Amino acid sequence: MSSTARPEASPSLQVPSFAEMGRSPSSSSRQLRPSESQFSGSLGQQDNNLKSMDLNHVVKLLEETELSNLEDQLEALKKVAKRYEYGLILNDLTQISKILNLCAERIPLHKVFLEPTCEILKLYGLPFYKKKLSDEVNYTKEVQEAIANLGYLMRVPCSQVRIQICKCVISFYHTEPPNKEYEVYQPVSANYKRQMVEAGGLAETLVLALTLVENQLQEKLWIIKTLQHLSISETNCKLMMKAEAPRRLCSHLNDADPSGQLLFRSSEILWNLLEKTSKEEIIEQLSNLECVNALKEAFTNLLIHGFRHYDRQLRNDILVIATLVAQNPGAPMIETGFAKLLILFATFVEVKSHNPLVKNLRLTYCYEDFELKKLLLNMLTVLAKDLCIVQLLQEGKVILALFHYLKPNEKPGMVDMSAAQYEELQLLAIATLATMAPLLVDDYMMCQGNTRLLMFLEWCMGNDPFFAQGNSFHGTGGRGTKLAQMRYTLKVLNPVVSLCDDAVNVDLCDQGAINQLLGILKNTTKNYPESAIVVEIQTDILLLLSTLCENNLHRKELFGWEGVDTLIPFMKMDSKKFYSGLGHNRLLFTALDCLWCCVMGCTILEDYFIEREGLFTLLDLLVLNQKNVCNLILGILVEFCDNPKTASHINTWRGKKDQTAANLLIKLWREEEIQMGVKHDEVGRIVDTKKPLAGKFQRKQEVTPMPASCPTIAVMDVAENMRAKIYCVICKLGFENLPGLSAKDFVTLAIIHRYLDFKVGEIWSEIYAELKKENIKPVTPDHEALQVIMEAFENVGKMVISRQTEMLESQQYQELQEEEESYAKIQSLHKQKEMVSKSWESFLARTSNYEALKKAKRIQEKSIENSRTKVKPYNATFHPTDIKGLNTTVASGRLVTVESTPAELTGGPLADTDLAVKKLSIRGGALKRIKTVKVVDPFKKDSVSVK
Repeated sequence: MSSTARPEASPSLQVPSFAEMGRSPSSSSRQLRPSESQFSGSLGQQDNNLKSMDLNHVVKLLEETELSNLEDQLEALKKVAKRYEYGLILNDLTQISKILNLCAERIPLHKVFLEPTCEILKLYGLPFYKKKLSDEVNYTKEVQEAIANLGYLMRVPCSQVRIQICKCVISFYHTEPPNKEYEVYQPVSANYKRQMVEAGGLAETLVLALTLVENQLQEKLWIIKTLQHLSISETNCKLMMKAEAPRRLCSHLNDADPSGQLLFRSSEILWNLLEKTSKEEIIEQLSNLECVNALKEAFTNLLIHGFRHYDRQLRNDILVIATLVAQNPGAPMIETGFAKLLILFATFVEVKSHNPLVKNLRLTYCYEDFELKKLLLNMLTVLAKDLCIVQLLQEGKVILALFHYLKPNEKPGMVDMSAAQYEELQLLAIATLATMAPLLVDDYMMCQGNTRLLMFLEWCMGNDPFFAQGNSFHGTGGRGTKLAQMRYTLKVLNPVVSLCDDAVNVDLCDQGAINQLLGILKNTTKNYPESAIVVEIQTDILLLLSTLCENNLHRKELFGWEGVDTLIPFMKMDSKKFYSGLGHNRLLFTALDCLWCCVMGCTILEDYFIEREGLFTLLDLLVLNQKNVCNLILGILVEFCDNPKTASHINTWRGKKDQTAANLLIKLWREEEIQMGVKHDEVGRIVDTKKPLAGKFQRKQEVTPMPASCPTIAVMDVAENMRAKIYCVICKLGFENLPGLSAKDFVTLAIIHRYLDFKVGEIWSEIYAELKKENIKPVTPDHEALQVIMEAFENVGKMVISRQTEMLESQQYQELQEEEESYAKIQSLHKQKEMVSKSWESFLARTSNYEALKKAKRIQEKSIENSRTKVKPYNATFHPTDIKGLNTTVASGRLVTVESTPAELTGGPLADTDLAVKKLSIRGGALKRIKTVKVVDPFKKDSVSVK
C-alpha cells in the first residue's frame, strides 16, 4: 500500500484521520499538471455547456471551516458529482479521495454533508477511465490508496455511508458496460478494480470493521455480503485470514437475524477460506470454546427447527466445518457438549432415546438427510481419535447402533430407502465399526459381535440373490457381488483380533472361525477373478489366521493340512504379478507370515509342508531376491532347520542352471555385503582384519558411550541385514560337503564360517573404544587381557585370509591340471588323426602302386612266418592259412564287402538283399539269385549245396 497505514487487528479499528488518509506523501509531493487537475477534453455533447473544474480549488474550499462558505462547499460538491456522473478519471482519483475524506470529517458536525458524501461514493461504483494505455500502470499506487481509503471510511459512524461503501465494492464484481462514455478517455480493463482491491488490502480492513458494527445488523449484513464477494479471490482470502476472519465470523453465527442471511453468508465465506487458504490455520482459529459453541448451536437449531431444503443444505455445510474442527485434538468438542450431541443425533434412529431433543425429530431419506446420516457416521470416526470420548461412545450405545446395519437388506427399494442408499449406509457403518470395535471391546462382546460378524460373512459367501450397486466410495470393486461387504467385515475382525484379547479370540475360534476363513480363502481364489478387492480380502484373511494361530498349538492343528494346501498356492504365484499394482506383494508377505505363525512349531504340519515341496517353493522365492520378503524367508528357513528332514530337502533343491541352495545363500551374502559396502579385494578376500564385517555406515559411526542396556552398532547390525540368518541356515546344513560351490563361493564361505567370531571381536573392539572415549584406563591385567583378546580376533582374520589364499591357489592349481589334461587330450587326438592319415596314405599306395603292394605282401608274409613256431611237433599236420595267388594284404575270407561298388551294379535298394553268393549278369543290372552254388572246400571231398 501507500504510506497510509493499515488498521491493526483490534476492536477499536485504529486508522489514520480522514485528512491524513487523503494526504499521502506521494500525492502531496507530486505537482499536478493542468491536464491532470481539470478536464481538457469534453463530456460528450454536454461538454460545450460545462466549464472545466479545478479540484484543488474544491479541496481548499472544503478545508475552510467558516460557516459562511457552507453553501459554496455543497454547491462545489454537487458540481463534482455532476462532472463525473459517467465515471472517474484515474489521474483525478487522488483529489477525489481528498474531497471524500474532507466530507466525511464534516458529517458528525453537519449532517448536510451526508448526501454529497454518498453521491461521491457512488462515483467509485462507476467505470474508471484512462487517457493513455500506460495510465493503469502509472497510477497504480494512487488507485490502490483510493480503494484502500474506502475501507478506512468504514470508521464513519453513519449507516448510509457504510452501506454505500459496501455497495460500491460489490459493484466491482458486477461490472456492467457504461451507458455513456467519454470521447477522449477509455474505460480500464474489466479486472483492474479487483486487482486494486487485492493490492490495497481492502478485505483485511473490512474484516476488522466488523467490530464496529456488532450491534448494527443491517450494516453487518452488508459487510459480510461484501466479504462474500471478496472471498472468491485467493489473495483476498489470505488477507482475511490475517485479520482472523474465521474466528470473527464463526463467533457471531448465531447473532439475531430474522432474515437468516448472516448464517448463510458467513458459512459461505468459511467454505471459500477453506478452499483457498491453509485448512490447518482455519481449524486452529475455530478450535476455541466460543466458535465450537456457535457451531453447535447453529447445527442443533437447523437440525431441530429447519424444514426447508435450504436449511438442510446449510445444516450439512456446518456439520462438515464442525467435522474439520473435530480433527484438531485441541478442539473443545467434549467441553462444549457438542460431541455428546453429535453421538445422540448419529444413533437416535437405531437406538431409542428419551432425550427431548430427538423426541419429535424425524429424518427422511431425501438426499440432504441421507448425506446428514453419512456425515454423522463419519463424525463418529473423527471423534473416536480422542480416547477421552470413549465413555461418551459407550453411553451412546454406538456399537449397538452400528450393528443394526450388519444384516442383509431384506426389503430393497421399499418405503424408507432405496437399495443403493441402504448399501452405502451399510458399508459406511461397517467401516465405522472397524474403528469403534477395538475401543469398545466390552460392548462388542455384549452385542455378540463375533457371532454377528461370522453370520454376516456366511451370508456374504451364500448364494442369496443380491445386486450390489457399488456406487459409493466403500463399494468400489464390489458391484454385482458381496465382496465389498466381505471386505469391510474382515476389516472389523482384524483390529479386534489384533488386540489379542483371550476372551474375544477364544470365542471366535470356538465358533469355527478358522475353518470358515479357510473356506472363504479357497472360495475367493476359485470363484472370483483376481482384482484389487479380492487380493485385499485374501490378505486380510491371512493376517487374521496369523494372529489367531500364533503361539497356540491347538489352533495350528485346527489350521491343519487343509490350511497348508490352501497356503502353498499363494507362495507359488507368478513373479510378474508383483508389479501388477493389485497388492500381490503384500499378499505374498502375509502368506509367508501365515506360514510362520500357523505352521511353524507344529511338527505334523511342518512335515506335511515339507512333503508338499514347500521348502522348494521357499527357495524358489528366495531366488527372486525380493528385498521385502528375503529376510522373512530366511527367518522361516532358520526355524525349519530345527526339523531333521529340512537339511536333506534343502541340499536336494536345484534351481536354474543346476544352482544349489548353498550357492544361493552364499550369493545372497555377497550381494548383502556389496550393498552394505563391506571391504573386500578383487577376489573376495578380507581387507580389514580388525573389522572384516563392518559396512560403510558402521565404519563412519563414532563410538559413543552408552548404558549396558542399549545395543551397540555391532549388535544392531545383526538385526538390520540378512547375514545372521544366512549364517544360521548354513550352520544347520554344515560347512563341509556343500554341493555346487565354486572357488569364489568357498572364499566367501570361509568368512561366513567365522561370522560369530568376527561379531564377538567387533563387540570387544567397541568395548575397548568406549573405555578410551571415557578416559578409563583398565588395570594392567585387564589391559593385557584386552590386548590378547584383540590380537586373537585379529589373528582369526589373518587365518581366514590365509585359508582363502590357499583355496584360491588350490583352485588355480586345479585349473592348471585341468588345462594340461585338456591339452593332452587334444595332443592325443591330433596324433590319432595323423596315424589315420598315414594308414590311409599307405592304403592308397598299395592300391595304386604295384611295387608298394608287393613290398607290403612280403612284409605280411614275413610277419606271418615269424609268428609261427620253429619247432615242429612229431606227427603234427600244418595247414596253409592263405590263398595262393591272392594279391591282397588283408585277411581273406569267403565274403568280401566292397563299399565302393556303384548302385547301378548292385541294383539299388530294390535288389535282393538275402545273404547269399551272387553272380553278376553278363549284361549288367541287378544281381540275380542262382538256385544252387557248389562251394568246394579243399579240406572236404564232398561239396555243400547252398540254396
